Amino acid sequence: MPVPARLLNPLFRLFELFIVCCLAVMVVMVFGNVVLRYAFDSGIALSDELSRFLFVWLTFVGAVVVARENAHMGVETLVARFGPGGRRLCMIVSDLLVLICCIVFFWGTWRQAPLNASNVAPISGISMIWIYGVGFFTSVGIGLITLARLARALTGQLGERELAEFAGELGSSEAASLKRHLE
Repeated sequence: MPVPARLLNPLFRLFELFIVCCLAVMVVMVFGNVVLRYAFDSGIALSDELSRFLFVWLTFVGAVVVARENAHMGVETLVARFGPGGRRLCMIVSDLLVLICCIVFFWGTWRQAPLNASNVAPISGISMIWIYGVGFFTSVGIGLITLARLARALTGQLGERELAEFAGELGSSEAASLKRHLE
């Protein structure tokens, strides 16, 4: 049984808020460090390291949010030439490939976890599993989103709008208004 959108929307709003907070903290740390270096000939080394770590988290959490919105890059010029059956087939093949990548990504993160847990960042002393462990979150998040869409595609529950979005026929504003309407 699929999870209703009204339950997932607050969760993804939290992810978006987390991304915004990461970006804001990064801007403050980097700008502050630039001011300190040029105005006072000093700097905070921790600021550089933490801003890099936040950038990693921002990117990987953002990938999950973008996966939910079906906004990752695709070969829309090819898919748009197909009818509903061809589009559905392309979506299934694409989702299977994404799922395989998620499994490989999770497995690689799992294999590297003991090494990353025992390594620490040179300045902050943070265990590197807090940085590289985001691979668990991303692979599971995108994997679950892909599995849900794959299940809808295989059971014939995909709507024409979702296929049109997959083919690039709906702009992001049209897709967003459709999602708001369906919520």
